[in-house]
Amino acid sequence: MPFTSGDHVQVANLGRGVVREVRSNGRYVVELKGRSMVLAESLLSTADDRKHRPMDPDAAKAGDLVGPPVRAHARDTIDLHGMTAAEAAEALDAFLNIALLAGLAEVRVIHGRSGGRLKAAVHQRLRGISSIRTFRVDPANPGVTIVAL
Repeated sequence: MPFTSGDHVQVANLGRGVVREVRSNGRYVVELKGRSMVLAESLLSTADDRKHRPMDPDAAKAGDLVGPPVRAHARDTIDLHGMTAAEAAEALDAFLNIALLAGLAEVRVIHGRSGGRLKAAVHQRLRGISSIRTFRVDPANPGVTIVAL
């Protein structure tokens, strides 16, 4: 389902946000919890309209409110084996957005060693993300990149 600027959307595992910009290839800039993220359309769904109305605090249930990802629930590793470079870049973006919102200091990206195309695509994508402090190949396993957030 295509979205337009200003649409309220539900972001998988993160909560509600607002589409700020429509990009090519089914990607959107979504503002969520004070941060802007580029997300694939597959991670978005239409936000429930009843949540736009002010909520009665006495009627709220514990499961009604969606908060930021908790560090204990955020994964610190992603395995990109078997993906194309484009699929890996999309999955990496979503993974890093969740890790950043959860406040993780370091994550591991498993890309494998054979061929090196996926590793090169991951490193190229990481160079283009300003919120990444550093990244390096794991000295114990050249098929893994360690990313400092």
